[in-house]
Amino acid sequence: MSRAIFAMEALSDFRTVASVAPSSRYLVRAMLRPLPLEKARVVVELGCGTGAMTRALLKQLPPDATLLAFEINPRFTRYLKLTVSDPRLVLIDNSAETVRQELQRRGFERADAVLSSLGLAFMPEPERDTFLGELSGLMTENGVFTQYHYLHGLQFQNGQLGRFDITRLLHRHFGSVERTIVWRNLPPAYVFVCRAPLRPEKHPTDNGKPAKPALFQESVRF
Repeated sequence: MSRAIFAMEALSDFRTVASVAPSSRYLVRAMLRPLPLEKARVVVELGCGTGAMTRALLKQLPPDATLLAFEINPRFTRYLKLTVSDPRLVLIDNSAETVRQELQRRGFERADAVLSSLGLAFMPEPERDTFLGELSGLMTENGVFTQYHYLHGLQFQNGQLGRFDITRLLHRHFGSVERTIVWRNLPPAYVFVCRAPLRPEKHPTDNGKPAKPALFQESVRF
């Protein structure tokens, strides 16, 4: 049922869904493994879809944790409300760049972990930069952000498809970026594990001074 709903939404609005199928268990595992979930109190998920990662997060989170899940697709939201019954889950129908505002409305200042299934390559550049900039002030010092991106690396901009350098983008906002390849997914995907969020005063574009090179590592998972 979830695959059918996902396929229908992907066909009707691919730029928003940014995928052709729900995440495989291998991709879910790679996205969750780096996150500090055992002791987490506040976790943010961006782009829940039909809930493959949402359910996995809830299995690993402590009983007193809160999962703030952002999803702007109304059909996905309705599906999650019908199929996931857990008091720790708070569904938020708003866009990613409002993440800090939405957390503060609910009494939270920081997140221990952030997981994103957003199609960053299909987001308008101002929204994308606002979203990643908000994470700098939202994550705890030891917080971890994971984001996947399909290997084909395409973006939709100015009405045309082209290559999207997500690695360079993430280096502008995080001091440590690790990349893993997950082949057993449709399509195969990179998983980026980002730590040490750069505060606004440390961003490479500030004061015209180049930032120190971010740590970058790569591995492969099957």
